[in-house]
Amino acid sequence: MRILLVDDEVRLADGIRRGLEAEGMLVDVAHNGVDGLRMATDVDYDAIVLDVMMPGMSGYRVCQALRADDIWTPVLFLTAKDGEWDEVEGLDTGGDDWLTKPFSYPVLVARLRALVRRGGRERPTVLEAGDLRLDPAARRVFRGDAEVTLTARELSVLDFLMRRRDEVVTKREVIANVWGDDFDGDANIVEVYIGHLRAKLDRPFGREAIETVRGAGYRLSGTGG
Repeated sequence: MRILLVDDEVRLADGIRRGLEAEGMLVDVAHNGVDGLRMATDVDYDAIVLDVMMPGMSGYRVCQALRADDIWTPVLFLTAKDGEWDEVEGLDTGGDDWLTKPFSYPVLVARLRALVRRGGRERPTVLEAGDLRLDPAARRVFRGDAEVTLTARELSVLDFLMRRRDEVVTKREVIANVWGDDFDGDANIVEVYIGHLRAKLDRPFGREAIETVRGAGYRLSGTGG
């Protein structure tokens, strides 16, 4: 496994490098976002460990730039930022996993191995349901010729519904795929976001694409309503 580690804490990065090399991995290190982006673009890595707050270019911007350039190497954010919205931003900008400092070293190694087993994602194709279109890479949504602006979370919910179009999905499935398995908030948050999507994508266009299936969940019509 060849890993790129991008972290501006030199001593920490050196310790992680030595530890990963002891596990049999090849590790390249960059200490700022600009160098990290250049190396990630030039070399085909198996995974990237990426700090968030760095000089020159933040980890979020590095990940966004990679995804915009169709580079889908798995990215693990390793950061001292521990707010839930920080994690949301990291995952919504294209990250695959998130680990907060201070961290368990065996957990870091296990998560890297899991990411490499899954492999890099291919660039998402444009998802369609009738005249409803979503480009996950560009993060743009259209109803016919009209572009509709959605928040990052609304986009994530719509992405999941469109990939499962014509299927009934439960609230728990939506939460697991959008918020994560460790979400411990109110499951009714799904209803809130379904309401947002209907208000933006259905009602203004006279459609009823997102159906509530009583006692079961929600279904997005493959014809777009």
